[in-house]
Amino acid sequence: MARDRPVPRRDVFGRAAVASAFTARPRLDPNPNMANPFEFLQAVRAEAAKITWPARRETLITTALVFVMVLIASLFFLAVDTILQIVVPLVLGLGR
Repeated sequence: MARDRPVPRRDVFGRAAVASAFTARPRLDPNPNMANPFEFLQAVRAEAAKITWPARRETLITTALVFVMVLIASLFFLAVDTILQIVVPLVLGLGR
């Protein structure tokens, strides 16, 4: 980023001065395009109209697939946990 390092500038007498990013103040000019709340709400409504919402069937299929994947993942971790419960005591028992 350009603001991370000092930027050489000239002061009124022609000498080089260094302006730090910490001394520069951001401009707080309001955006003239969004001065009216009514115009803002119209812009939000126009953007929301561009959204393509999924159909009911697509939503139901996607939800069912999520539940199936959760079931498969839970069964996988149940199997891994059960195997580890059996294997770890056997491995630790070898040292006796």
